[in-house]
Formats: sequence, C-alpha cells, structure tokens
Amino acid sequence: MVAPTQLQTFATKPRVFILSDISNEPDDAESLVRYLLYSNQFRTEGLVACTSTWMKNKVCPQDMHKVVDGYEKVVDNLNAHAHPNDPYPTAQYLRSLIKKGAETYGMTAVGDDIPLSEGGQLLLERIEAPSEDPLWVLCWGGTNVLASVLLKIRRTHSTASAAKLFCKLRVYTISDQDDTGTWIRHNYPDIFYICSVHGWNQYGMAAWCGISGDGWYGFDQGGPDPSKISKEWIKENIQIGPLGSTYPDYMFIPEGDTPTFLYIIQNGLGVPHRPEYGSWGGRYIPTNISNKGVSNGHFSDTVDEVIGLDGRKHKSNHATIWRWRDAFQTDFAARMQWSLSSDRSKANHHPVVDINGDRGLEPLHFELEAGATFQLEASASYDPDPNDKLTFKWYQYKDPSATQWSVHHEVGSLEIKSLNESSSKVEVKIPPPEKCCVELISRAAIPKGQVLHLILEVKDNGSPALTSYRRVIIQTTNEKLLGGGGGAEAIGDTLREVL
Repeated sequence: MVAPTQLQTFATKPRVFILSDISNEPDDAESLVRYLLYSNQFRTEGLVACTSTWMKNKVCPQDMHKVVDGYEKVVDNLNAHAHPNDPYPTAQYLRSLIKKGAETYGMTAVGDDIPLSEGGQLLLERIEAPSEDPLWVLCWGGTNVLASVLLKIRRTHSTASAAKLFCKLRVYTISDQDDTGTWIRHNYPDIFYICSVHGWNQYGMAAWCGISGDGWYGFDQGGPDPSKISKEWIKENIQIGPLGSTYPDYMFIPEGDTPTFLYIIQNGLGVPHRPEYGSWGGRYIPTNISNKGVSNGHFSDTVDEVIGLDGRKHKSNHATIWRWRDAFQTDFAARMQWSLSSDRSKANHHPVVDINGDRGLEPLHFELEAGATFQLEASASYDPDPNDKLTFKWYQYKDPSATQWSVHHEVGSLEIKSLNESSSKVEVKIPPPEKCCVELISRAAIPKGQVLHLILEVKDNGSPALTSYRRVIIQTTNEKLLGGGGGAEAIGDTLREVL
C-alpha cells in the first residue's frame, strides 16, 4: 500500500489568479477541470469570469460553479492521493473566489472614473496583500480586469509603492484577446509578461497552440503525436467520473488556455522565473534586448528543435510545448483516475527524484571548468507505488543555451556516460573551452561561458506511466582563458585586401 508521506510534496506553492472568458467556447471549462486536478500545488487566489473579443458584453461565472460542483464530489478522493502537507482546496473555498469581471469589452472597462468590477477588486486585494511571493495572473481571455487594476494602482499609490506592487506580478496571457494587452505592455513595460505576439486572430502562430492545435492549424505535420488529444482518447480517459463529466467536448482545439498553468506545474522541469529555460507550458525569451538578464519585461515566442513522431527534426515555437505532450496528457489521465477512488492501490503516483542526495524540485546548479568531468547519481530516487520500476533517461536540453537560431552550431555538447545498468548513475563531461567558452563572433576566450542544461527524466511502469524530472544547470567556466582564436574583433578585419 502506498504511504501518503512517500508522495511528492511541495516546499512552496505559487499564488495563482485566473481570468477566464469561460463559455465563449468549451476550452476554458476544459482547462479549469485540469487546473483543479493540480490545485494542491498552488495557492489559488481568484477565479474571475471576464470578457474577450469573442464574448464582449457578458461573463459566465455560473459555469465556473458547475465545474467546482463536480470537483466537490471528488475532492476527498483526490486528497487520498496527495501528500498530507499538500491537501486540495475545499470546494467552498474555491466558490468564494469566483467573481465577475467587467461586462464590457476591453478598454471600455478601463479609466479613472470607471469603478473596478468585483473581480477587479479581488485582484487589487491580492496584489496589495502583504505577501512578498509573486502573484501569477493567468489570462485565458481578455485582460481588461488586469488593466483596470494596474491603472488603479498607478493612480492611488506613490511611484515607488506602485513599482513594488508591479514587481510582484507574473502574467501569462493566451495571446491578446482584447485591446488592453498592448496597452498594458506599452504602459507597464517592466511587468513580467509572457505573451505570444502575432497578427490579430492569427492564433495558429502562437506557441500555446502546441498544446493541441496541430490538427486544426496544420503546423509541424508529422511531428506531434495526435493520439492523446483525440475526442476518443479524451472520452475514455478524461470525461469520466463526476469531475470529468464537466469536461465538455472541444469545438476547435482542446484546452488552449492550459499552457498558462502547465508552465508553473511543479514537476522538476520548469523554472518559472526563467521563461527561456522551457517547461510543459512552453519556452519564451525577452522581446526587448534591454530586458536581457533581468527578471521582468515582456517575453515572447522562441523555438525548439525536436525529433517528431515521424523521426524528422521539427523546429518551431509550437514544439516548445508539444514535445512534452505525451507526458502531460498521461499525467492528466492519471490524476483523473485519482478522482474516481480513494484507494491508492488502484492508481499510479509520481516517481520522486533524488540526485546526489537532493530530493527537491528546484534545479541543481554547478559551476564547472570547461573540459571537466563530474558524476551524478539518482539511485536514491523511488516510486511511492511499491511494485513500480523506474527507468532513467538523461539528455541535454540545448535550446535554452543558445542565443542564435542555429543551436547545433552554437551550443557545446555534453558527453553523458552511463555508469550502471539502470543509468541511474552517469558521468558527464563538459565540452572543451573552444566549444562553450568563447565569444560567438570574435572567438575570444571568455572566463564564463555557456549555461548548459541537463535533464533527467524518471519514468515508472505504472498505468498510466508517469514521468518526473530534475534539471541540472551547469555554468561553464574558463579561468585560464583557453580555446580562443579564429575570429576577429570586427568583421572588416577578415576581408582580404584588394590589390
């Protein structure tokens, strides 16, 4: 029998505030169902129904209540599969967070003489709360509730006080769904703000479509596996039990809003304050070079290069999400099984990863000289389900290390050698200085070079099989400034003299 204290626990929990144009189409309700299955990982602080370009003059909080009604019937079962330190929130508490945003479109809800909606009031309270922890505002529809609150703060606080409050915000929006998004980014450029930017209504261009949009929008054909986003798979694995029955059939693509919280899922992969590192919710980089190296500002789409289902390389912003699809869909199905029964022996639970005696979820950091060799051991990792066996897969995630499009030309390669049969113990060799510690154009040797990312995936053989991760981040160094040469201080220096 699974001991509940052996289940994964969370040292911290992100504060989350959701703005949703629920019922403009089915996908918001779908995302809310999934979110509730992960809600013991978060401190949910608001569930606000808002408008969008698709539903300009009404909001539908009653449909949030319907999903929470289904959750209420299964929360006791869910708690049986959670660590005692990390219980699921009560349905009563979640209902207290459901509020209405302004029932008008975009900027018509924003102005000095326009009162805040009840949802805006709640958001203001959460931002002004004494907690210093960041508040993640996840925007599944329009952003006028957020825009109205930002203006209110600017008008009622000193410049220093307002700036301190804005620094607490972490916004992830599903593109722009009204006219306040660009207004926010223009007037509040220092707010941490993840958003795919593209032509109006051209949502197929956005990274978040990698969740499930390849069939509808036609991108990366042959790369993503569509089997676990089909209506048949969803009916069999998700639309089951009291909570699953509130998951509607999709109209266009399923769960377009889900990447916002997949991004902050605590599974050992993502590092939320570093969007360029990548996670189940995608990978993003600073839009403006002036924001490079700072925590705040606008982050927009970048690309990953991934071997697809067809065995070919696919390189796209969508791939930053669909590369993880098998794992996050399987994870979803497993959690829905938790909702059906409190018997832990009838469900699967996540492996707990331990590297070099560290059992946390945060990345491990090393600063190592180029060319050095070191060892990592994950043999102490375990599965809470006593009969499950674990497999270990180590690989370099190169894309986050690159500054240019051509990852294979720029990023040095880690050599990973298995030291035992299970591959739970490995030897890792850092690339030589000329491959990771030289300036890109001049080729001059530099004392601190590339930051390299090593991922460990630990997967069990339960049903459905679950994956946990751990990220190892290696800052390469070159104290003796070796390996430089072959470049030039200026490109003009490389031109041959004309005789």
